[in-house]
Amino acid sequence: MILRRLRDDETDLLKDFLYEALFIPEGVVPPPRDIIGKPELKIYYEGFGEGSADHCIVAEDDGEVVGAVWSRIMKDYGHVDDETPSLAISLYKEYRGHGTGTKLLTEMLALLREKGYKKVSLAVQKANYAVRMYEKAGFEIADENDEEFIMICTL
Repeated sequence: MILRRLRDDETDLLKDFLYEALFIPEGVVPPPRDIIGKPELKIYYEGFGEGSADHCIVAEDDGEVVGAVWSRIMKDYGHVDDETPSLAISLYKEYRGHGTGTKLLTEMLALLREKGYKKVSLAVQKANYAVRMYEKAGFEIADENDEEFIMICTL
């Protein structure tokens, strides 16, 4: 498994990983793939690479990209202010639970720190097991609604 930056010709992969990032509780039928075309989800990938906070690190296994973490400043579910990038992270199901997500997250936090960002945010479903990973990485709950935590990591 290697971690590397997303190449310019791979930005369409973000659509797949955005769909994979959708938290589907046990027993719930997954939504159709075209859900990622909704305006509130398109902001995660549309025009990626054009913004100064657009960064992506991917996990590659045997030449296949199997996971990604990306940041951008956008008015998404985890938005806290216009200077703080939001994160999205996901792996294909068969690659979850083996530490790859933690490695991706650690690399992204280091990259954002190096780029001079003071903090990073994300939104995560309260029932998502990834909440523990975020807490271990230094994220703290800044706000919440009925379903999600808004978490911030000071860099």
